[in-house]
This record gives sequence, C-alpha cells and structure tokens, in this order.
Amino acid sequence: MHIQSFKRRVLLRGLGVTMALPWLESLKVWGDESSSSAKGQSQPPVRLAVLFSGNGFHAGKWWAKGAGKDMELGPVLESLTDFRERLLFINGLYNAEALKGNIHSSQTGNLLSGAPLASGGDIRSGTSFDQIIAQRYGNSTKVPSLVLGCERSNPGIHKNYSMLYSSHISWSSPTAPTPLELYPALAFDRLFKGEGERSDRSVLDVVLNEANRFRSRISATDQQKLDEYLNSVREIEQRIGQAGKQGELQGWRPTLDKPNLPRPPEGIPQNLADHMRLMCDILVLAFQTDATRVCTLKLNNDHSYLQFPHLNVAVGHHELSHSDRGKQSPDWLKVNQFFLEQFAYIARKLDSIQEGEHTALDNSVLMYLSSMQTGGHDASNLPCVLVGGEGGQLQGGRVLDYAGQSNRKMCGLYLTLLEKYGINVKEFGDATERLADV
Repeated sequence: MHIQSFKRRVLLRGLGVTMALPWLESLKVWGDESSSSAKGQSQPPVRLAVLFSGNGFHAGKWWAKGAGKDMELGPVLESLTDFRERLLFINGLYNAEALKGNIHSSQTGNLLSGAPLASGGDIRSGTSFDQIIAQRYGNSTKVPSLVLGCERSNPGIHKNYSMLYSSHISWSSPTAPTPLELYPALAFDRLFKGEGERSDRSVLDVVLNEANRFRSRISATDQQKLDEYLNSVREIEQRIGQAGKQGELQGWRPTLDKPNLPRPPEGIPQNLADHMRLMCDILVLAFQTDATRVCTLKLNNDHSYLQFPHLNVAVGHHELSHSDRGKQSPDWLKVNQFFLEQFAYIARKLDSIQEGEHTALDNSVLMYLSSMQTGGHDASNLPCVLVGGEGGQLQGGRVLDYAGQSNRKMCGLYLTLLEKYGINVKEFGDATERLADV
C-alpha cells in the first residue's frame, strides 16, 4: 500500500498526487505532538482565515449590539445570525499609517501590517500578520499559506500610490505581496498535485484504489466521514471543470454568442458567484486536510471594478460604494450582503466538519475586514468581525467597542491574535500593546 503518514498526517499517494485526509477519530495521527490528549490522540490545529472586500459597506448597515444568542446584527451581517454566540464584533480600530496617504491604495496595502507605504509608484509595505503565522507554522503543512483572490491585481497608479496596494492584503515581506491565486483549478492543484503537475486526470481517480484499501482500516463513523470528504472533492473537481470551460471573462457579458478565439482549458469562471463559491470550498478543503493552516481570500480589490449581473445590479462595485454620498442604494446593500454570505458559507461548512468533540470552526478563527467603513474613504474606524473558537481561545457572542479609547490600534488586535497562536512579540506594526478583552 502507498498510504503514508507525513508529519503525522495520513496521506494517499498516486502518480503526481498527494491527498491528505481529514481528521479521523480512529487514527492517532494528524495534529501536533504538543496538542496530544491524555488518550494519545492528536488534536486538530488552530487555523486562520482572513477574508477581505474593498470599499467598505452601506452607511449605517454595518453594526452589532447585544450579546450571545440575543445579539442583534445589522443588515450587512444578517447572514451570520446563526453564529452570534461565536461571533466577535469589533468597532473603533484603525491603522494610523492608513490616514497619512491618500485613498484606496494607501488604506489597503498595510491593512494587515500597519506599516508605512512607499508612494510615487515604489512598492514597500510590511510583512502581514497572516504571513508571520505562516512563516512560523508553514513547515508543518504542504502549503505554508493559501492566498486566493477573485479579482485580478491592478498594476496602475492612483493618487501617487501603486494600485498593487489595493490588490494585495497579504505580504510575505515588505517588498513582496504574497502571490495571489485567481484560478480555482490551480489552487486545487496546490492542495493535491505535485509541483508542476497539471494533468487533467482526476485526483480521486489516481488515489481511489488506495482510498478503498484504507477504508477497511477505520471505524464505521470515519468511513462515513471519508466518503463525505471524497464526495466533496469530486464535486469541486467537477465544478472546476465546468468553470474552466467558460473562459476568462468575468464581471461583464460578452457581445458574441460564441467565442471567436479558442478558449483556454482552465480559467476564471464567468459567473462571479461561482468563482467565489469555488474559492470558499477550496479554503475549507485546505483546512479540512491540513494542507495549510493560514488562508487569505480577497473577494475583490479596493477600488474594485467587479460587476454583479447575477444580482441584477448594473453598477460596478466602486461606483456603488459612492452611492452612500447621496441617496443610499439598495443595490449597494445587496452587494454587501452577497460578500458576507461567502463568509457565512465558509463558517457553516467548517461547522459541519466534526473533529472529535469540536468542529473545524471551533478550531479556526475567521476574520472579515475592509479598508474603510463606507465608500466615503474614512479609514478611522475599520470594519472587523471574527467568527470561530480559535481552539477554545476566542470567546464569541460579544461586541467590543474601542471608539474613543486610547488603545484602539488594529495592530493591537494582531498582537493579541499572534499571542493566541503562540507567537509572542513585543511589537507589531505600530502597536506595542495588546487589545484588552479579545
């Protein structure tokens, strides 16, 4: 048999393919040595996912009040109602450097680092806090971090700042944004296929014989869990195959009924909703198999050009964000809700994955951020919501308001989260003090 254990995880191997399996109660392998229980079984690790959308939200519609199951959520956040007891809504945080430049790029490029940004077309930010975690734990997983996107990077200049800042929130170093994967097929390959392996053969077909032999070694409960997992992989493969046939057009409708050029075999889905949902599913698979423990999903750029015909919205994202300056647009709220529905979808999927006495959501923290509160470019109060348990370290069902307090730096939140991941540093970005109560 070719079933192998690598860094305490069970792997199925085939030609050019390595498939890590989810946590199974029958096996005393998978998690970290340090987290082993008294029974000798390993515990799943803690994961981090950061989701981002640019241009802020509908004025007056992003809010939360109350606590626990009685917490009330504003219209933008209503898709998170089922997670109120595991939700931490944070108000009043800001990055000082984001107020020193101009708009969009200079408010986004340092969102996860708090670092000063170079202007004049130069590129210099700071290593983002997600990559600090990836650099610490990345050697324990196949992929140190998975950085996904649903809109292409913009190489232009806006208000004397490179728009690469608007296109990237994850930075591996001050001068290198972490490579962004837009193609679902290539993101999928990173999880399961070898380096440079891009064959059309199904991942499941390659490892199916080994999976069937492995199945006889595990409990009936784990057999059901394995079948559900393999079915989800098959479904994503099929959806990627269909999406790739649609070409690389996104955000607008083609003027031809049929293309007048050959279509590439793999591409970005035409339908934005399909694209985002595939990326969400790949994120969940990555966590489920411990292929990575850190993932960033950029749903769109700041100063975004995405359009939303599937929502019957005719105006682009950036233009919609400015509707708050005049009559507030119901279309803007509809788009906001669409983005947060992706966040809720990931939470729901992770919560359906049982890992011993807890779920994958209990063992994760999901963070949603934007670069400004509304389309008016005000970055003095950044939207921030967390969902999950972070391995029992994060208490949800709360609203924390730092507005008016002396310590309200976003980097203070990152310092706090880094500590929960076992990374103790004296300072990060512009913060030397952790946030109280998180």
